[in-house]
Amino acid sequence: MKKSHRPITKVKNPEPRLDSPNWVIWAAWADRVTFEEIKKKTGKSESEVIKIMRNSLKPSSFKLWRKRAKRQSIKHGKKFEISRKEIRRKFKKNDYI
Repeated sequence: MKKSHRPITKVKNPEPRLDSPNWVIWAAWADRVTFEEIKKKTGKSESEVIKIMRNSLKPSSFKLWRKRAKRQSIKHGKKFEISRKEIRRKFKKNDYI
């Protein structure tokens, strides 16, 4: 087997395979993966993802995740776009001159 010259990057929580049931849990915890992307890749709606998380996590972990997912606008595509537009308006090039 030929060795690659690319270094292997180790991350704390590597992305599981898409066909793995753990992918939905990983994607739900990931900040930059929206519910719309999860629906597109797996066909599971937001309510189905919530049920999976409720059944897979400990009650305290589920509560933390729900609090985080509700609070963060980046888990919903439209809210994420709106928040990015607001940030762009705040930091226009004219503001730095």
